[in-house]
Amino acid sequence: MSRARAVLVLENGARFEGYAWGAVGETLGEVVFSTGMTGYQETLTDPSYAGQIVVMTAPHIGNTGMNDEDPESRQIWVEGFVVRDPARVPSNFRSQRSLDSVLEHQGVISISGVDTRAITLILREAGVMRGGIFSGEAWELDPDEQLNRVLAGPGMEGQNLAEGVSVSQMRVVPAVGDALGRLAVLDLGVKESTLHQLAARGFDVHVLPATASFAEVMSLEPVALFFSNGPGDPAASTAQVALLTEALKVSLPFFGICFGNQLLGRALGFDTYKLSYGHRGINQPVLDKATGRIEITAHNHGFAVQAPVEGIVESPAGFGRVEVSHVGLNDNVVEGLRALDVPAFSVQYHPEAAAGPHDSTYLFDRFRDLVVSQGKKGDQ
Repeated sequence: MSRARAVLVLENGARFEGYAWGAVGETLGEVVFSTGMTGYQETLTDPSYAGQIVVMTAPHIGNTGMNDEDPESRQIWVEGFVVRDPARVPSNFRSQRSLDSVLEHQGVISISGVDTRAITLILREAGVMRGGIFSGEAWELDPDEQLNRVLAGPGMEGQNLAEGVSVSQMRVVPAVGDALGRLAVLDLGVKESTLHQLAARGFDVHVLPATASFAEVMSLEPVALFFSNGPGDPAASTAQVALLTEALKVSLPFFGICFGNQLLGRALGFDTYKLSYGHRGINQPVLDKATGRIEITAHNHGFAVQAPVEGIVESPAGFGRVEVSHVGLNDNVVEGLRALDVPAFSVQYHPEAAAGPHDSTYLFDRFRDLVVSQGKKGDQ
C-alpha cells in the first residue's frame, strides 16, 4: 500500500492531509458523503456518483475486498474516494482482489488516513462543495494553486452527466418466467440490480441510450417506460424530459427512480432544486403515505422535486391530478410522486437497494401491477 502523501482540499479552504491510496495524481469534483456501513463496491460502481468525490463515513473500508458479482455497472464512476482506515488485507470468502488494487487499476485517485468525521461535519453544516485530491506531483503544488484549481472546477448545477454514463447502443435483459412484454428502460446511469429486478417481474428489458428519441422508444412497441437513476442536474436534461412528456401524452405506463423521479417532476411541470448536502447512503427513513409504512431506504441524490407535500394538486403541465406519495422523514423532502390521471409514478430512492435494505422492492411489483391493469383496460 502506497504511503505517498496526499491532500484533500475543499473550496472553503479546508485541507486534510493523508496518504495516497489507489491511483496517484489530481482529481476534481463535488465532494459528498455516503453513510452506508456496507456496500462500498456498489457505491463505487453506481453511475449516479459520476462527477463526485465520495467520502465514506464508515471508518473501515475495503475489508471484504472486491468481486465480480456485485458491480452495479461496467466500471467505477466516482471522481475520487476518501476513507479513514483502508483494509490492509481483505478477508472474505467472496473476495477476488483488494479494493486498492482495483482503484489503482481503474485510475481512481483516492486518499486515506484523513478524519472523515470532520469532513462530513463540514459538508453537513456548510453543504456539499467542490474539492480536489492531490497526490504525487500534484502534492508538491503550492497550496494556493491547489485551491485555485478546485475553485476553477465545475459545480454540479447545469451539468448533463447522464449521457456520459449511459450505454451507447441498446442491450436486452430477457424476462424471467412468463414474459409480460417489452419494457423500454432509458439508461441515465442504471444499476444492474434494477435490471434484474425488472426482468424478474416478467419484463423483456430493453436498455436504451439516454439520447434515445420518443420514436425509438415507441418502435419497440413497449408495454411501459422506465427512467433510471443517474448523475447531474435534472434541469439540464431537457431532451429526456421532452421524451417523457410525449410518453405521458399517450398514457404509456411509467416508473422512475431517483433521477427518473426528478425528471417525472419536471415533465409534470414542477421545478427541481439542489439540496444543500443531499441524501447518500442506505439508512434513510421514508414514509409511504398510502400505507403509513416507514421504509429504510437507499439514496443517492443531490437534487429534489419542488412540489406540495400535502394534498392533491393539478399538474402545472396539464397532466391532471398529482400527489406526493413518499416523504423523507429526516427533512420532509419529496421522495415520490404519483399521477392520478395518467399511469405514472416514481420514487426518489433506490428500491433495488444492493447491498440493502430491501424494504422497497414492492415498488417493482406495484409497477408490474400498473402495467397489467393498463393492459386489461386496453383489452376492454
